[in-house]
Amino acid sequence: MNQVTIRSDRKDDYKFFYKGEEVVLGAGKIISIATGLDEVVLPTCAMKVMKNLIVIKDDVK
Repeated sequence: MNQVTIRSDRKDDYKFFYKGEEVVLGAGKIISIATGLDEVVLPTCAMKVMKNLIVIKDDVK
């Protein structure tokens, strides 16, 4: 998968790693990664995947 977009539907910031560096995706924000998911590490959480869009959800309790 080439370009991927990550959208946060969370109430708080979501942290993940890109190329070994921590990235903060603010609550309600969107980020696009041109190189795809090859160098992305997403911590386990509730998420929905639709083609090249990943929606980060609030944790389900």
